[in-house]
Amino acid sequence: MTTTPFPPVRLVRNVRPWGGEASDIRIDENGVVTEITPAAEQESAPGTVDGRGLLAIPGLINAHAHVDKSWWGHPWQSYGGEQSTEGRIRHERERRGELGIPSIDITRAVLDESVRTGTTAFRTHVDVDLGLGLDGISIVRDAFAQFDGALGLQIVAFPQDGVLRRPGVVDLLAQAAAAGVEFIGGLDPAAIDRDPVGQLDALFDIAAEHGCGIDIHLHDGGELGAFELELIAERTERYGLQGRVNVAHGFAIAQIPETRRRDLLQTFGQLDITWSTVAPLRLPQLPLHEFAEARVDFAFGTDGIRDLWSPYGTGDLLGIAWQYARAGGVVRDEDLLRVVEIASSRAARFVGREVHDLVVGSRADIVLIDAENPMDALVRTPAREIVIGGGRLLHA
Repeated sequence: MTTTPFPPVRLVRNVRPWGGEASDIRIDENGVVTEITPAAEQESAPGTVDGRGLLAIPGLINAHAHVDKSWWGHPWQSYGGEQSTEGRIRHERERRGELGIPSIDITRAVLDESVRTGTTAFRTHVDVDLGLGLDGISIVRDAFAQFDGALGLQIVAFPQDGVLRRPGVVDLLAQAAAAGVEFIGGLDPAAIDRDPVGQLDALFDIAAEHGCGIDIHLHDGGELGAFELELIAERTERYGLQGRVNVAHGFAIAQIPETRRRDLLQTFGQLDITWSTVAPLRLPQLPLHEFAEARVDFAFGTDGIRDLWSPYGTGDLLGIAWQYARAGGVVRDEDLLRVVEIASSRAARFVGREVHDLVVGSRADIVLIDAENPMDALVRTPAREIVIGGGRLLHA
């Protein structure tokens, strides 16, 4: 008799959702939470996980990943790129072939490590360029398929080598959108393509025609980056893409004067434009309270994990949340709790979900941690003891 590598879970017994009272969580055959009741003594039946009184939080959501381009599983690769976006792009293009990037095995290794640390859903950028075509998208989908539906996935077709400066890339993005990717990406319209209006117009035309969203990398800082943010806002309103546009990185928003930032954030909140951050240590962090007041949702991502851009990265999304909180001086309980929520329940929309929480009706993505409460879990980032995705046991 064969057994599934990810057995179904029907009852998670004796856990403390969000650090509250000990509870039992029941899950149906579709991987949905059907009941949460006070913990009770009961016989262990097939599909039961003993939570041992551990803290339970929703599965972590990685809202900005690049699971297609790691060298995880290879021998150590010495960093050889130049300290610029352009230099790193060239270095990656020179070496990815010899390392077999992208591949199903490498992507699976990245996913395994991410799952071990509690991530159960991903929005991942996948390179689309003249060398790879759309093959990377198929590779990533095949790697996720090995988890038999236990992991959430949304794909961004990502033009890492530029949009307009490489003739044919716009057509590839349109093909990816027509084939069903949830988002198309962009990259530094000014610094890379030297044509911010042209790049953004091309992206918004594709999104409007095919009904996908836009998730654009924006590294350009200061006033240049702020100008590009204004262009993004203008087009979001003009094309009627409210709620379907995300800015990744967007370093400029934390670098401009407070008054200018407040005005931009208010505009973004009104247009329901979201943000994703990898909490870079060398730069100011997104201001937690200012984003909340403007009602601009943001989420955390790992960015690349041990790739040809940087040897750093473990796939631990809670570690990114810790980095954001520590670097931003977040210390109050209510703010620490909000950071954990941003890493999990508040990021539901970033993977196409209306709800992602420990509540009846939610998909059963559950992480169990030996911690007193979510704040304790954030500041210590202890091991994830048990990880459940879509009602399937992924790690224990």
